[in-house]
Amino acid sequence: MRERRFVAARRATWDRLAALVAKASGRGVRALSPQELDELALTYRAATSDLAIARTRGEDPAILDHLNLLTARAHAVVYVATARSGWGRIREFVVRGFPAEVHRSWRPIGFCVALTIVSALVAFGSVWSDPANAHALLPGMELPPVTKALHDSNFGFDRAFSPAVASEIITNNVRVAAIAFAGGITAGILTGWIILTNGLMVGVLGALYQKAGFGPDFWATIAPHGVIELTAIQIAGGAGLLLAAGYLRPGRLRRGEALVNAARRAATLVIGVAMLLCVAGTIEGFISPQRLSIPLRGAIGAATAIALFVYLYAGGRRRSEQAAGLDADVRVEQRDGELGGGDVDDQHAAIA
Repeated sequence: MRERRFVAARRATWDRLAALVAKASGRGVRALSPQELDELALTYRAATSDLAIARTRGEDPAILDHLNLLTARAHAVVYVATARSGWGRIREFVVRGFPAEVHRSWRPIGFCVALTIVSALVAFGSVWSDPANAHALLPGMELPPVTKALHDSNFGFDRAFSPAVASEIITNNVRVAAIAFAGGITAGILTGWIILTNGLMVGVLGALYQKAGFGPDFWATIAPHGVIELTAIQIAGGAGLLLAAGYLRPGRLRRGEALVNAARRAATLVIGVAMLLCVAGTIEGFISPQRLSIPLRGAIGAATAIALFVYLYAGGRRRSEQAAGLDADVRVEQRDGELGGGDVDDQHAAIA
């Protein structure tokens, strides 16, 4: 009698899970809508809980066999990423994983973007009103050699130097991004300083060139690579602030657990940042300074901006919707094994 009540009460959930697993058997979770992914997470968790209860009670072996097979098939769908080849995992990270984490971490990244924009505008206005303010805003930077080098080269250099320049640029940008990320261990203070300084430099140089009559050349030179490069540095800063938040605001978690979770998310961002900086450095070394026309360089800059927006927004939004239901389920199973030690829902209590 109890077995019949148990099966009757849970049959709809098991059947729904089986239908979702069957739908995802070909293309994986990509075949499911966001709503279906939520259902997959809920029904999978319910089925594993049912299996634990059935084992504890010594239910009919047929029920146990059915639930064992069902949860095993569902597990393969939920953990499909772990069964993929190395290239498959890389593709998953590039196409969905990194954009999704950017989408999820929009608050700290948005703060870095806002800080950069405000500091750049303040620096531009200050230097525009009095060029001498450039030395006050960036006292450690030798501005005359920088401006003279670009003037003398007419905002370009020989193509033969492109590989070396690209390598140097990538190395320098990765160093800046790494400092912005690692600055999270200083409660975010160093991260904020790096982001602030980066914005000041853009504003100061922009004002100096604009005031000297080289504004169009300057902006056209940084346009092809600048959007990607600046975005990558903002994301690195956001990763640093995630680390700081994990330590300063652990919430309900122990501080160590919160820091580990934050570090895991931040690592995803930093790996993606390195990828973006390689792209930006290549563009900066091979395309930006090649004396292309100003309209052409501007068009390249607009194209990279649109491509970056589509990549981060579209990929991040799709994956974050899919991951919302599954991430919690994965964490619960990793912690509780088969979920047998967790709470039993009200329906289970009623069946008993």
